[in-house]
Amino acid sequence: MFGSLGVPELLLILLIVIIIFGAGKLPQLGKGMGEGIRNFRESLKGGQEPKDTPPKDDGSSGGR
Repeated sequence: MFGSLGVPELLLILLIVIIIFGAGKLPQLGKGMGEGIRNFRESLKGGQEPKDTPPKDDGSSGGR
C-alpha cells in the first residue's frame, strides 16, 4: 500500500515540510531527529555494554 513512494511523492512531502516548518528550521529538525534516533539505538544497546570504571569514592560518604 505505502511501499510505492516515488520521486514525485517524496518531493511533494518535502515541499509540504518546508511550507510547514520553514527553510530555517529544517537543519534543527534534522538534528533533533538524528539525536532521537541515536538515543533510541543507545537505549536498545543499553544493557549489553559493560561498565569499565567503578564509581569514584571521594571520601565524602561518611564511612567513619
